[in-house]
Amino acid sequence: MEKEYYEITNIILNHPEFIKRKKYKHHGEISVYEHSLKVSKKAYKMAKKHKKDYKSAAIGGLLHDFYYNPWQENTEKKSFFKKHGFVHASEALENAKKVFPELMNDKVENIILRHMFPLNITPPKYIEGWYVTIADKIVSLEVLRYPKCILLIFKKGGKK
Repeated sequence: MEKEYYEITNIILNHPEFIKRKKYKHHGEISVYEHSLKVSKKAYKMAKKHKKDYKSAAIGGLLHDFYYNPWQENTEKKSFFKKHGFVHASEALENAKKVFPELMNDKVENIILRHMFPLNITPPKYIEGWYVTIADKIVSLEVLRYPKCILLIFKKGGKK
């Protein structure tokens, strides 16, 4: 699994723009880079086990949170539906298309755009998108192992 997975994802994992995500906090102490890698690997394994498009699952999993800037640093007041949870999927897709156009296909694009279901009301179109959506929720829930981080999530301003 490891060798094949890294052959598929190497171009992303070694790209300077993706490496920047090591400095972006996600939930708690985990970086966007680490979170995305965990989501990608889980989705890849699910898709491979069920004989689905594991390449698109791996790529979409890595790029699902490939948004522009660390959201915790944004202090601009925004209306509810303009907040990070609602808009970062479209930002991630736009960024992924710009930086990795050669990796884009209908499945990868749909995975990135729809991974926030049910917060964003349109569900994934492909099973691979469901794998990434489920993997994202599982990995995000790992923050529950660190009670101190849970309190920070709800802290004023969303700072983590």
